[in-house]
Amino acid sequence: MRSALAEALAALARALEKLDARWYLFGAQAALLYGAARLTADVDVTVQLGDRQTAELVRALEKAGFRLRVRDVGEFVARTRVLPFVHPRSGMPIDIVLAGPGLEDLFFRRRRRRIVEGVPVPVASPEDVVVMKVLAGRGKDEDDVIAILAAQRKLNLERVRKTLDALERALDQSDLSPRFEALLSRARRRAWPT
Repeated sequence: MRSALAEALAALARALEKLDARWYLFGAQAALLYGAARLTADVDVTVQLGDRQTAELVRALEKAGFRLRVRDVGEFVARTRVLPFVHPRSGMPIDIVLAGPGLEDLFFRRRRRRIVEGVPVPVASPEDVVVMKVLAGRGKDEDDVIAILAAQRKLNLERVRKTLDALERALDQSDLSPRFEALLSRARRRAWPT
């Protein structure tokens, strides 16, 4: 018997395949696949609709058994670019982020295929999960970054640094790269204690 997560991912994968929409898993569930260890009850995915309208995605997911968690979906999506669903059969909440151009195109090219309890799932690369978590900057995200860095010894650190540099320029920020380097130091101390 599959876990609630695998059941929700299988239903989501089938629905998005029928719609021919590209997607990837990110957030806490992706971090868990790359070495983080914490409890989380939600699923975060990014979906690229291409020429399709948001309403098509909503209809496809509702037909597949998903239910929206907001009433005014148009206003909510306009404000957040997120479609909050629940998969009632598994009880899993799923937040679908609508992909935009730019950096997310890069994340789509670098995603990886992982198997979750027999379900093939496209997952953001560990480097990109680190970038997203550094950008989010919450305590639990920083803990995830440290755990991923400690677990993934072959991580492409230069790719992380270049992506963070690009984000800093785009967002007119200067704190992402120093935050990453501090987290990397903490991860190295955890992975290779003296």
